[in-house]
Amino acid sequence: MSETAKRRVEAIGSHLAAPSAATSIPPITKIASNSNGPRVVGKVVIVTGANSILGIGRASAHQFAQNGARAVYICDYDDSNLAEHKREINAAWPGVDVHVRKFDAAAEEAVKAVVDDALARYGRLDVFFANAGIIGPLSKFTDVDADDFMEAFRVNTLGVFLAAKYAAPAMQKTSPEKPESSGSIIATASVAGLRSNAGPTPYSASKAAVISLAQTMAYQLVGTAIRVNVLCPGMIETGMTSPVFEAARARGTQGKIGQLNPLRRSGHADEIARVALFLGSDESSYVNGQAWAVDGGLSVGHPFVPGKMA
Repeated sequence: MSETAKRRVEAIGSHLAAPSAATSIPPITKIASNSNGPRVVGKVVIVTGANSILGIGRASAHQFAQNGARAVYICDYDDSNLAEHKREINAAWPGVDVHVRKFDAAAEEAVKAVVDDALARYGRLDVFFANAGIIGPLSKFTDVDADDFMEAFRVNTLGVFLAAKYAAPAMQKTSPEKPESSGSIIATASVAGLRSNAGPTPYSASKAAVISLAQTMAYQLVGTAIRVNVLCPGMIETGMTSPVFEAARARGTQGKIGQLNPLRRSGHADEIARVALFLGSDESSYVNGQAWAVDGGLSVGHPFVPGKMA
């Protein structure tokens, strides 16, 4: 293994260590340098699914804060790391208001409450990143019961629906600071929602439904300047996928993860967060109703064994 590859593996491995009271949580692994200039200056942002140390939500909150957001709400059903995330963001970007919210992203009253709070405090909402999700049962579909199937839809799909239901009207509110209706609703789906064999059946079906939601809601928000888009990550090391990475490291096969995509590697949460930042910024003002695969190229072709094609 090259020295560069060794350093990358060591950096990823350090993320899995649980933080102690005397140490800070591990830094976010970044491939790209800092964004060029603040891209969401003055915007009010809500991010769900933000608790995981390895997660896309945490990395995205950092990107929004670094790029000039006025306020960032970090929300999760599990709040064990949220206070530390708030401390970390405030230390790096003290001008950003960071609000911690513990709630189920598929609980309607809780979603309404966080949107109402943003309007009450700031008179505006600009970005809602509906990132919360679960993997659901890792079983053959014939072994999955109806309750487990529907739980995947409740969290993964209903959560996105509720985010959009309450974010869209809030984003239409105007003020002297925000004279026109506008906003960006972003949802996390998956390459499993685009093609088969990237996840179990309930998970894949729920993520395909998220893509359909974005497409239909984008048309129903016609004329509002509110955009709805979906991120479809490939194999990214997050809290959800960390067992796969840990098992591979234990076997010494971590280098094989992501080898089916043209980049021949797995991705980092920050690489998804950079796209979330773009979609939340005005730079993506003409991007609407789209499912963006951020997967190293995995979804552009059929899987093959490298070196076996003439």
